[in-house]
Amino acid sequence: MTDSEFMDRAEQLLKAIEASCDCINDETSADIDNQRTGGMITLAFANRSQIVINLQKPLHEIWLAARCGGFHYQFDGAQWQDTKGQGEFFASLSRYASEQAGQPLKFAP
Repeated sequence: MTDSEFMDRAEQLLKAIEASCDCINDETSADIDNQRTGGMITLAFANRSQIVINLQKPLHEIWLAARCGGFHYQFDGAQWQDTKGQGEFFASLSRYASEQAGQPLKFAP
């Protein structure tokens, strides 16, 4: 994957996270505050916990830091997969955000 291809796919992922936050805030009481600065999004929850997603362009990875730990994702040609086999990015983000928000939340590509 070239740097340009990575940036295109990564930008799609970041926009999908922002759109998911908008839907979650419209449809639930979760009230996620999402702040984007360049290639990084910070999701802040009512209990003051955070999830940080950022781009690692030299490695062609997306990094996610949640209360339960840090995770690295690479694009496998179809979706963003954890580099240690722990699953797909949006399924993981949904799980970690649900844990931190205390209610079921769904992030989608």
